[in-house]
Order: sequence, then structure tokens, then C-alpha cells
Amino acid sequence: MKRREFITLLGGSAAWPLAAKAQQPGVPAIGFLHVASPDGNADRVRAFRQGLKDAGFVEGENVADEYRWGDNQSERLPSLAADLVRRRVALIVAAGNVAALTAKAATPTIPVVFLTSEDPVGMGLVATLARPGGNLTGINFLAAELATKRLELLRQLVPAATRVAVLIDPANPVAADSALRDVAAAASVMGLQVQTHNTGTSREVEAAFAGFVRERPDALMVASSPFFNDRRVQLALLAAVRNVPAIYPWRDFAEAGGLMSYGTSLRDALRQLGGYAGRVLKGAKPADLPVMQSSKFELVINLQAARAIGLEVPNAMQLLADEVIE
Repeated sequence: MKRREFITLLGGSAAWPLAAKAQQPGVPAIGFLHVASPDGNADRVRAFRQGLKDAGFVEGENVADEYRWGDNQSERLPSLAADLVRRRVALIVAAGNVAALTAKAATPTIPVVFLTSEDPVGMGLVATLARPGGNLTGINFLAAELATKRLELLRQLVPAATRVAVLIDPANPVAADSALRDVAAAASVMGLQVQTHNTGTSREVEAAFAGFVRERPDALMVASSPFFNDRRVQLALLAAVRNVPAIYPWRDFAEAGGLMSYGTSLRDALRQLGGYAGRVLKGAKPADLPVMQSSKFELVINLQAARAIGLEVPNAMQLLADEVIE
């Protein structure tokens, strides 16, 4: 039995297609497209399904989901999207920048509800945020735009830091370019030297951390990427082994053993996404639904990770945190 099938048996239907139910007469099917893997997104899928439920749609009862995962191979997404189009799903939910662009290219008619970390107007997904036009709308959350705040938090935690390593995923070029631009601008103002590492595979992640022995960065910032989220345990362990204070974009990293995270609550954003999907299923046209901005941000600090590298987190920072993991 393949590992993916085994996970399905253990975890139920949250991460995999309900093809049989999708074929039931009168039950609309949602195509869920994501570049990463179900392993690292179970909580977010649950949040999406909760948003659907709040809108009146329960998976397996009056709606069926066709999940398609790219397993961090973005080149697979066009064929996965094409399959959803052939199945004539009622709606495509595109979670992530690459998935959103792929869904737009796949169909000009099937409604698409997206979740993006970048400006959807700049990406060419919609005409305007207030009046999207076409067949797409969705939720926009801040990611790269928070680079300045993350660097400030690193400086507050490690006041003597002068060199900061930054991990970028080249397979997510829109987010990577935005992150590089914002990090460079913020670092210049703060007098920090930035060492950028393109890390799109697990082996490249290992190589980047091995290079820290020579480069000796004072701190690490990991950019937003579905790939990094899937590798969050590896990243947290390597940061601990190399004794590098690190900040990450989402709370999943801190929960997995990372030192600190600051960013949008993706669980809240996925819940919003489910709600928007429900509105479209009820007959709303994407062209008339304004793009929503996810506005819930979280600072999570893992004191266990701090102790592991001999770092004391100031009480002032702990008081600012939305959650402190003891």
C-alpha cells in the first residue's frame, strides 16, 4: 500500500478526493487545488471545511470535495487543474499563488476562489479588488509584506545581530521576488547584511544549513512557501542543531519546534476561503464578490526552542506574543 493511501485510511476524508460522492446526482463538487501535500495541511483543510459548514455545506452530505495535491511539484498543477475541469466541478478552490495562477489558466468559465499571499491585481488574477470581474475572487493574506516586522522581531530577540540568512523557495517566484525586495529594503534601513539561499528541495535546505558553519549568520528568516511549511520539522531541527535563532511566517512552524513565528493566521484565512466558496455555491458570481483581506496576525514564541539554543526571550516579547509555547 502506498504511503498516501495509508494516510487516507488513518486520517479520513480531510485530505483526499471523495470521487464517489462527487458523482452523486444533485451534489455539487468542489475541486481543491494545492501545490503542497496533505501531510502539512490537515489543520488548514479542517478550517476550510469549517468555513464551508458555516456557509451551510457539509462535505459528504450536500457537497463533495475533489482534492488535488501537487506534492511540491508545481509542474504537476496544470494537469491536476485540467482533470478538475474535465470533471466539471462546480467550483475550483485554488489555495496558494501557483494554484491560483494555474486555475486561472485552466478555465475561463468555472468559478475560482483563491487564497494568495501577493496582490491578486498585480498577479493578473482580478481586475480590481472591489470588482474582480471574470470568474475569480478570493482571499488575500499578507506574507512577504511582513518581512520588515519579522526582521524587527529578530533584532529585538538578538540585538547584536548583523548578518541574517534568508531562505527563499524559487519554485514560488511571485512570493520569492516580493520577499527578496522587501527584505532587502528593510535590512538596508536596519543596517543588516542579508545572505539569501534558494532552497527548493530538502537537499538544498540541508546544504544551506551546512553552509552556516562557514557563513555564521546571527539569525535566520524563512520566507513564506508551501514547501517550507511541509518541511517545518526539518527546518526547526536544523536551526536547533546549528544554534541559529530563526523566525518563520506561520504558527505551524513554532508548533513544530521552531523558535518564533509571525504572520497571518492561515487557519483563519482558510476558514474565510471556505465561507467564500459557500457563497459561490449558493449562486454568487465571483465577478461581484470583492477580494477579502485576511487581517488576523499571530506572534507565537516557543520557549522550549529558545532554551535549546541557550537564548533568553525578553519578558516584553513574551507579553506581546499571542501564544507562548512552554
